[in-house]
Amino acid sequence: MTQKKTYFLNMGPAHPTMHGVIHLILELDGERVVNTEVEIGYLHRAFEKHAETETWNNAIPYTDRLNYVSPLINNTGFCCAVEKLAGVTIPERGQYLRVIASEISRVADHLTCIGANAMELGAFTVFLYLMEGREYLYQLIDDLCGARVTTDYTRIGGVKADLPEGFMDKCRGVFPKIRKLAADSEALLTKNRIFLDRVEGVGVLSQADALAYGITGPFLRSTGVAYDVRRAHPYLVYDRLDFEVPVGSRGDNLDRYLVRLAEIEQSLRMLEQCFTQLPDGPVSSTPWEMKDAFRFEDMGKAGSTALLPRCLAKTCRTLEGSSRSKASGIMVQDPVLAMPSKEQVYGNIEGLMNQFETVMWSWGVRVPAGEAYHAVEGGNGELGFHIVSDGSDRAYRVRCRPPCLFIMAALPKLLNGGYVADVVATFGSVNMIAGELDR
Repeated sequence: MTQKKTYFLNMGPAHPTMHGVIHLILELDGERVVNTEVEIGYLHRAFEKHAETETWNNAIPYTDRLNYVSPLINNTGFCCAVEKLAGVTIPERGQYLRVIASEISRVADHLTCIGANAMELGAFTVFLYLMEGREYLYQLIDDLCGARVTTDYTRIGGVKADLPEGFMDKCRGVFPKIRKLAADSEALLTKNRIFLDRVEGVGVLSQADALAYGITGPFLRSTGVAYDVRRAHPYLVYDRLDFEVPVGSRGDNLDRYLVRLAEIEQSLRMLEQCFTQLPDGPVSSTPWEMKDAFRFEDMGKAGSTALLPRCLAKTCRTLEGSSRSKASGIMVQDPVLAMPSKEQVYGNIEGLMNQFETVMWSWGVRVPAGEAYHAVEGGNGELGFHIVSDGSDRAYRVRCRPPCLFIMAALPKLLNGGYVADVVATFGSVNMIAGELDR
């Protein structure tokens, strides 16, 4: 009797579907995968140590790069953890703005995952449709934050700026386009025989295994568990929003695709509710006069400050919405936590000193000693931040709970017993983001 032999195949990190950052060692019997070894760590960014060496607000840009497909959710999660430790409640309008930013980012994340997975299975048209949809959203994010990916929108105590003029109307014009593109993509995929053969019954993970591995997000919900941090542990204003938690039943690649597709519609519903419920910001009957920054500076230096309270500073596009007239609605009015408005910075020495002190090392924001954990619903599941403070101007210890790490731990269970061709379909459904995975 001849002994059956297996052989080993290295897949990645250079393989296109491994994104250049994952190495799979596959033990094969013919084309069937017998065993899988997963090697991660190709994009270790030292996020946690970087966050411990920077002041509280200066650590926020590092969160952008965790999940670079939905960075606004990362910004929000980190700031919520710090505010929980500091005992700070941000203004109601600021809470709505964080939810709006997060849900726009979530839709972009799901469009990217579905589109990229479809492309890797040969459905290139779907990829083009969904990337068109993502481009509409990136333009909205650019209007809101001044950047498409490195958003840095939140601040400890609120957000950096109010909605730009006409933003809600622009969103309402984009949402039907997103729905149309998602519907067209669903029509191309959901009943497509080739697509179904590649994903139905492939990459199955049982509900018990998903729970045992600590998996959350769309991956867990595809097994039938309706766990969503926004519903189970409401934060910001999610408890005021009416939305459903889509679930699957089989826990296979098809269910994960369907759950993400359904969540796109739920996020759009939440955004529409936020626009309806959004409380008005500060209103003043004063007819504001717009002045350039150098006018503020010249008048301040000359001691001609009597007219400054009636003026607003002309700012660049990335600072639009951060003026004095908006500040109390989007940011905690505490000089220890919040940077002053540009009118104060340009118009008086106290405001200028406050600006410098807020961003300088050994001055800045101070958070009481202690520790806190806060989780948000990220694109891949529960994204948590455990913050430890010693009372200084920066974190003593930061620990991030990356949702896709737990899915990657279960990857051998998903791949073993399948075929080499199934690796691409299953790995694409994980929505692995290396910045979040390796941190």
